[in-house]
Amino acid sequence: MQRPAENDYASFYAGYVARVPEEDVLPAIEQQSSETQRLISSLDESRAKYRYAEGKWSVKEVIGHMTDAERVFGYRALCIARGDKNSLPGFDEQAYMQHANFDSWRLGDLGEAYALVRRANIVFFRNLADEDWDRRGVANNSEVTVRALAYILVGHERHHLNVLRERYLIQAS
Repeated sequence: MQRPAENDYASFYAGYVARVPEEDVLPAIEQQSSETQRLISSLDESRAKYRYAEGKWSVKEVIGHMTDAERVFGYRALCIARGDKNSLPGFDEQAYMQHANFDSWRLGDLGEAYALVRRANIVFFRNLADEDWDRRGVANNSEVTVRALAYILVGHERHHLNVLRERYLIQAS
């Protein structure tokens, strides 16, 4: 396994890729899943509805967004790995959030949804052939490789876990 090259993803993803210094992303994906599940299980319903400022997402909404992003990045990786040449749509997280209603979800259901989607992606990535990792496609009007999408997936979640720690003051127990 090698890290993605700069031309494997659009520049707006560089921050996410930079958050993943590991050469082999597969162990990072698995370890992160456990870390995120511990964080979610450390919460109670009242803490999960906390917002650190007016107009900011609640903790539940951040978890829901991470799960939505997991689905989107995983779907993009699937399409591209399978050789799909169609341009894949962008992901407007604000528009998704308007219709998600994550604060009404039970915290346990949010945790389960995250765990199931991440587990499916782990199994998918683990079983890719070497040539699948370098396959290129277009998502959000930008060229991207399957390899880059795996790193983006981990880096995106690391970003949000960091936000939960720093701004929401949430630590896994």
